[in-house]
Amino acid sequence: MSGRARLTVFAALATLFTAWSLNPLVESGGWMPQAALLLALQSAVGAGARRVPLARTLTVAAQVLVSLVALMLLFGGKMQSATGDGLFDYLVTDFGALFRQGVQDVNEFAMPAPLTDGIRLLLVSGVLLIGLLVDLLAVTVRTAAAAGLPLLALYSVAAGLSGAAAGSGGASWISFLLAGCGYLLLLLAEGRDRLAQWGRVFGAAPRGKVAAGYSGGGQALAPVRTGRRIGAVALGLALAVPAVLPSLGSGLLGPGGGAGEGEGNGLGPSIQAVNPLVSLQSSLNTQDNRVVLRYRTDSPQLSEQYLRILALDEFNGIKWEASGRALTDVPKRMPNPPGVSDGVLNGATEVQTFISSAQTYAQRYLPMPYPAMGVDITGKWRFEPAGRTLVGDQLGKDKFQNAQGVQYTVRSLLLNPTAEQLRNAPAANPEIAAEYTKVPDNLPAVVVQTAREVTRGTKDDYSAAVKLQDYFAVSGGFRYDTKVSSGTGSQAIAKFLADKEGFCVHFAFSMASMARTLGIPARVAVGFTPGVKQSDGVVNVSMKDAHAWPELYFEGVGWTRFEPTPRSGITVPDYSRPATPQTQPSAPTAAPSASAAQPSTGPSTADDCPADQKKLGECGPAAAQRNTGAGGDGTSAATVLAWTAAGILLLALPLLPFLWRGRLRARRLGSRQVLAAWRELGDAAWDVGIVPDEALSPRGAADRVVALGRLDPAAADAVRRVAGAVERELYAPPGAEPPYGELAQDVLLARAGLLAGVSRRARLRALLFPRSAARVGWAASARWSALTDRAAAATARLRTRIPLRGRG
Repeated sequence: MSGRARLTVFAALATLFTAWSLNPLVESGGWMPQAALLLALQSAVGAGARRVPLARTLTVAAQVLVSLVALMLLFGGKMQSATGDGLFDYLVTDFGALFRQGVQDVNEFAMPAPLTDGIRLLLVSGVLLIGLLVDLLAVTVRTAAAAGLPLLALYSVAAGLSGAAAGSGGASWISFLLAGCGYLLLLLAEGRDRLAQWGRVFGAAPRGKVAAGYSGGGQALAPVRTGRRIGAVALGLALAVPAVLPSLGSGLLGPGGGAGEGEGNGLGPSIQAVNPLVSLQSSLNTQDNRVVLRYRTDSPQLSEQYLRILALDEFNGIKWEASGRALTDVPKRMPNPPGVSDGVLNGATEVQTFISSAQTYAQRYLPMPYPAMGVDITGKWRFEPAGRTLVGDQLGKDKFQNAQGVQYTVRSLLLNPTAEQLRNAPAANPEIAAEYTKVPDNLPAVVVQTAREVTRGTKDDYSAAVKLQDYFAVSGGFRYDTKVSSGTGSQAIAKFLADKEGFCVHFAFSMASMARTLGIPARVAVGFTPGVKQSDGVVNVSMKDAHAWPELYFEGVGWTRFEPTPRSGITVPDYSRPATPQTQPSAPTAAPSASAAQPSTGPSTADDCPADQKKLGECGPAAAQRNTGAGGDGTSAATVLAWTAAGILLLALPLLPFLWRGRLRARRLGSRQVLAAWRELGDAAWDVGIVPDEALSPRGAADRVVALGRLDPAAADAVRRVAGAVERELYAPPGAEPPYGELAQDVLLARAGLLAGVSRRARLRALLFPRSAARVGWAASARWSALTDRAAAATARLRTRIPLRGRG
């Protein structure tokens, strides 16, 4: 194996070893074989282009072209239905849509994310891009040390994301070891190649048997052995030093944090501070409104069937988050919700809800109606009593139970408190009041001031809460906009109060913060609105039903939902409406939307949806719109012609050098010029490996071609006849000359002899990738130089004329 071929192999291996660190980001490593196959294809194209040889830019262009075509063939059409709208939509339009879907999936799923087609495309494309950069730097440009930069970028991204997902602060030591070994092997391969180019390397090897970098006995010489030892020591120190330095923690070999699991109060694992709002804004802005949950319920009030994920009960001035609390086993019958009196419990209705989550919903927190009293579900789950939340337990290293594709039944209470009960609620439990009325020291004064101005004149906490709700939803002039930046800190609340535009996160955070400044215990709940009821009784909950709302605590009633968000389809609770009619409603009356909980009058779009698409949540208006082609009835003739032309061009691309040589040969021999025929003969010899020597005379050049080409007598005589004609053309006086037709036949006969004298591989290369094609680059370079020279001369003339005109 040549030195450059060895570098190509080790560059691909270094990329593949480093790409292994991306595995913790997804649930399955099924993308790795595809990445390895396409990376091998990309490297092979680069090796072939360099062997031709092609210019560096053309080599990279060929690798990019082949990689894009391979990606399109592998992933094109993943977003299409079984009856696609033509080849263009199948390979291009849906390829772009799948790429955008992958970016959206990355934003929406927690790590480790499910290996969707979009995420698979992003992973494979990223590895190919890094592999292209490594191949360019290490092999094409021959600077293997610089190739460590893209490898470091790939490993750093993977280590940072996997560390954030696992709570360990870094990737596993195996990933680090693989990435480091890959880079060191690449450096050693380049070092061996450089040693081979220096010539004979002296070392402790038997005399007469020293090869480049190795002895005849197969033992590595001193430079190679030293490089290996240095690499092994460096990797060992990188793994061992962090483990023995307390300031660096337990190092790569130490245990990880376990994705938010820890110990709390001696009662077992606890849920650490989390922020599930990372993907809420992207869920509301998504164009693909996929269904993530489906449920059936016997609740008489579907508008109150909010599916709550968890509560954010701690505001530290930077963000709202869930405080660390102890987890317990899931009880068969959950305790009564805190703060709810017997009178409210007696008026409650027990509701049963059967919920099925999509395969794409991989969150660790289980969506449930509040307050849940019992859950029937398989898998390993833990219960957090204060927030009444179910959290997926740890299944293994960096792997946790999640809600992906699970089916479960929840028994919950439908509480029906009255405004009178809320108004007459006594003071909150001191412990609850102390915990849930805390506000950070950096809370801007405008928040406190606005809360007091809005609730001025109220005599109880309930009236103050309704005033706050109506201020945001009706009278305050706020506008609902999901494009606003989703800041969660104290200054973000002050900015929201000033700009008066935002989405549910801003409304919920602001109302909860203002309620706390008034002494009302408050927290923020995150989950889904009730969804859309279908004609068959099933309710679909989609991405755009994601929501956040404040929960305020009233002694005797417990945690109570309020709705300050002026969003279409949001239902304001009956207990928060005024008892007497007003000229203006307590919340804006909105037209039905995708989040409305009322049943559809027409047949469900899911009725005609295939079972596999129902399972994946791909039914409904969004899916129908996505699967509707812009062309209406089939593929247009223009599309067919365009793709036919593109296919012909793609197939003809490797044949361009062959076609160019054939055209040039015909033009030279058809010009009936002796020197043109001589140049054609020289290029024919160059194509089979006989490099032209301009210092030789025609006769000397002919003898060299005959000797190196191992020509038979007929072909040798043809070469010498052409050389004689060139000598007469250059040096003899005008006279009789042989017919030019015979001279052209001699060139073709000599070319046939040259091709017959080489191997089949060399003959194929001479035909398809002729070395004389380098003249194209030379000609382009000469024309560019002439153009720049003319431009420089014109500029100089212009500069000399302008001063002369000024003097006149």
